[in-house]
Amino acid sequence: MRAKALVLVSANRPMFCGVTAAAIQGLPCLRDDGLLHVLCPDARPSGASDVVRHRDLARDAHYVELDGLRCTPLARTVADVARMESRDAAVTVADAALRERAFTPPGSYDLDAAERFREEALNWTRLATRRRHAAERALTLADGRAQLPGESVSRLRLLDLGFAPPALQVPVAGPRGNTYWIDFGLDDVGAWGEFDGMLKYRRLATDAGRSPQTVVEEEKRREDWIRGTTQRRFARWGWEHLTDAATLGRRLSAFCITPG
Repeated sequence: MRAKALVLVSANRPMFCGVTAAAIQGLPCLRDDGLLHVLCPDARPSGASDVVRHRDLARDAHYVELDGLRCTPLARTVADVARMESRDAAVTVADAALRERAFTPPGSYDLDAAERFREEALNWTRLATRRRHAAERALTLADGRAQLPGESVSRLRLLDLGFAPPALQVPVAGPRGNTYWIDFGLDDVGAWGEFDGMLKYRRLATDAGRSPQTVVEEEKRREDWIRGTTQRRFARWGWEHLTDAATLGRRLSAFCITPG
């Protein structure tokens, strides 16, 4: 809405970039700084206090238009967020973009398509001078199999704790020919992990037309089946455990899951 308002009062149509472009393109942003990020030629003066004008690479004419808003192409948007934002925000946006390009539910991931998009984003970072190496590291860590921002941040915390890179969206054979999908396979320590966001069970209930209580009961039966058939430890965590790696580490330790 802020981007549309800016278009209405601008003499020249702005091209949005960074987290503003990411929001326009439907990518999840971990924070809203209340600012609009736009590309601007060097000669343009500074604008309103809530508009951040980025002059690097501003003369590149490539853009996409969504709902009347011009913004940087998806790969460029991902690269710019990786340069401008924190590692958590950068990987979350890159994961979501890779998922859009390479993931087909329930569990098919096109590695070739993912690598083509990653390389396209990396090519954009190589044209920049500021924070290029940080952006390259974030893009290298990205994986489109992450379903939610909490899964993206969880993966970073697990790596910081010293776990091996976890397997993502791991299929486990369920009863009556069903397949259960698990967020994290901590194969180096023989354990499973799942991120439970605050809205998970409410969303599952809404999508399936069932009560939250029924969904929770079914989730408990699912977890019991996975524990029993795989003989692996199983831990769940939420946003409150992702403030830093140590907090998640304490949560996992309560389930006797520690890095090798």
